[in-house]
Amino acid sequence: MLKTEELVNKIIEALEDNKAHQIIKIDLRQIENCFCSFFVICHGTSGTHIAGLTDAVEEKVKKELGDSPFHAEGLNTSRWTVLDYGDVVVHIFDKELRDYYQLEEFWGDGISEEIPEEPSENKR
Repeated sequence: MLKTEELVNKIIEALEDNKAHQIIKIDLRQIENCFCSFFVICHGTSGTHIAGLTDAVEEKVKKELGDSPFHAEGLNTSRWTVLDYGDVVVHIFDKELRDYYQLEEFWGDGISEEIPEEPSENKR
């Protein structure tokens, strides 16, 4: 399971480096018959930001771990992209869709961890 946790950490690093908002990691390993081990959920501020976050995750994971997603959805929609790495599924939303679908609530039986956002350099 160490490789899966390393993958989750690289995904989170890529999202943090590219200013994703409200990154949540949900550990689903204790849920019987769950199709994956982790969800990583976040949102971006625009279609361009969501596309950039998606590209950043794919590039970092490929460069540092040599992995590519088994499947990707929503690459042309700019409102919600999904990257399926098998044991880890990444959801990158726009804020409105994230609020609407509330995946964090749907998977509430998992162990959620909110990743603290780095304060902006403009904030004091």
